[in-house]
Amino acid sequence: MTDYAKLDAWIDAHFDEEVKFLQELVRVPTDTPPGNNAPHAERTAELLKDFGLDAEKHAVPAQEVKDYGLESITNLIVRRTYGNGGLTVALNAHGDVVPPGEGWTHNPYGGEIADGSLYGRAAAVSKSDFASFTFALRALEAVAKPAKGSVELHFTYDEEFGGILGPGWLLEKGLTKPDLMIAAGFSYEVVTAHNGCLQMEVTVHGKMAHAAIPTTGVDALQGAVKILNALYAQNTLYQQVTSKVEGITHPYLNVGRIEGGTNTNVVPGKVVFKLDRRMIPEENPVEVEATIRKVIADAAAESAGITVDIKRLLLANSMKPLAGNKPLVDAIQKHGGELFGEPIRAMGTPLYTDVRLYGEAGIPGVIYGAGPRTVLESHAKRSDERVVLEDLRRATKVVARTLSDLLA
Repeated sequence: MTDYAKLDAWIDAHFDEEVKFLQELVRVPTDTPPGNNAPHAERTAELLKDFGLDAEKHAVPAQEVKDYGLESITNLIVRRTYGNGGLTVALNAHGDVVPPGEGWTHNPYGGEIADGSLYGRAAAVSKSDFASFTFALRALEAVAKPAKGSVELHFTYDEEFGGILGPGWLLEKGLTKPDLMIAAGFSYEVVTAHNGCLQMEVTVHGKMAHAAIPTTGVDALQGAVKILNALYAQNTLYQQVTSKVEGITHPYLNVGRIEGGTNTNVVPGKVVFKLDRRMIPEENPVEVEATIRKVIADAAAESAGITVDIKRLLLANSMKPLAGNKPLVDAIQKHGGELFGEPIRAMGTPLYTDVRLYGEAGIPGVIYGAGPRTVLESHAKRSDERVVLEDLRRATKVVARTLSDLLA
């Protein structure tokens, strides 16, 4: 058998163990918010220790986490060094995830298996890649036995809020500086670029009044409606802007949350909404934010007595391909094509991720892992999130083979 065949065979022989590992990870909630993620890191470290893998626990200071709007973060690094020289390759997956929401037909924390898929919140994004990366590493060490280079597992807990206290914190503190990195993704494409994201909280102030005498107040909701209409009108303009990156179309804006008013019989004095503006790689984030602020201010000015406060919640830059990522792309496309029986395209994604932080630190990387062709198929951020077990198996093999190539 070839080395690749031996790697594949080891993964097949240990796949039941890999599935059980993923089930254990899904059964510890990591809903963010509220973001109490340290318990999951502790459980992950325990499970890794059973495999002979020691995880360094890097707890972000409690006050820093609280100021950020979360409850606890402990990031993990597993370092495996095989000899002097060679590349250091990092594998990063995030454990934090949005709350499950409504409509589940399976227990969101059950790790239940049905019709060839494993169900649960974060089963696809991205606890599945805690499993694929861990077992790819174990297969590498059992079979390929590299003589140089090193592999690091980065299991972090701040992707939903932007990554600053996840990979960003590890990089800022000088705890890691790999040569190349692979981040959690899906199996049928290797992602080399992604959108940026600007999130803002807009507070529209009016003046409360009794609904029987509305002229004595200033209706913040009516002011907010004018602002929202102006913002939504931007989406029509954005469709005229096209990205040159395959897989990414045009910018867009979404208002995902709105609240305000005090009662049915009261003219609302305050309305708060949160918006999400996705930026294609070609856009300048500073210009995007300035334009959004101007659209809001101009619309607010149309309503007498309305004032507006605007707070930036998140500014995540886009991920742009770095020239050094070619060995990663080539290896994943080669092995992915062979194992999945179809071409693995190198392309962009409209998502934003914390992978950009590695790129900003000068570390070439790609996004690849266990999952279906689309976010929609995975049910990520929706009810009944799932990962197809055969995708998990084959993606683990792709990553193991890729590591073997890079450390050869």
